Amino acid sequence: MAAGWDLRAELAGPQAVRFLRSLPRSARSTVWATPAGRDLRLSSGPAPGGVCLSGTGRVATLLPLLRFAKALRVYGPADDSATTSAWELELPGMRYTLAVSPAPSRGFSGEGQVLDDLSTDEAAADADVVGMLLNFEPTVELGLLADRSGLPIDRVRAALTQLGTSGRVGYDLHEAAHFHRELPYDKDQVAELNPRLTAARRLITSRAVRLLADDRAEVTTGGGVRLVAVTEGTCTCPWWFDHRGSRGPCKHVLAARIAARVAVEAAL
Repeated sequence: MAAGWDLRAELAGPQAVRFLRSLPRSARSTVWATPAGRDLRLSSGPAPGGVCLSGTGRVATLLPLLRFAKALRVYGPADDSATTSAWELELPGMRYTLAVSPAPSRGFSGEGQVLDDLSTDEAAADADVVGMLLNFEPTVELGLLADRSGLPIDRVRAALTQLGTSGRVGYDLHEAAHFHRELPYDKDQVAELNPRLTAARRLITSRAVRLLADDRAEVTTGGGVRLVAVTEGTCTCPWWFDHRGSRGPCKHVLAARIAARVAVEAAL
């Protein structure tokens, strides 16, 4: 997710200290921080160029480090109404980054924003190839990996997503680049950590997906037939109506997209 975030503001040490200490202490308070000159201005709703801090009490881990802080950088998604953000303190010889999920009760693992990358048939095999190439480079460059692996950029990015779910690849917001960690990698564990993707593949195996005209599909489940708009990513299931894409695609959309890719490949 961090790979899609941009730098929104940078405060010098004194301004950073003043801003962080001025935040409401309630863990449930939600505010938007918008650049205003050399400072950040707080508001109760989204604003152009701003980022959301959902649960202001969650930045408490930054406070003991403020006496060492040289700067504070704030990162957020391109969508100004999104409720995720990252807060980075520049410290002597190091950086401390705190990523804040959409709510205190929600983590990042359930957001589902990476499921489309993980659902491709090639992702697991591509991850094996890209994973071996990572051993030769301390930093990760998409173009270099594409050249060495012979894979297009979109498949390299999907492979990095696959490796990222197991912790072997991280993303450094300050450098705007992926980095490599030496950790064990188990492709089966990736599936276990993403039950929605497992459920989508089960729907494919049971032949529950029927592709229709106009980029639509019907997915038959125990709860009834769900109508899916494949590219748009909408569905008639209750889960989609509750979240409307804010937590990634539902299992029916994922299954329909997998089926649509298979159909295109079979026609080639």
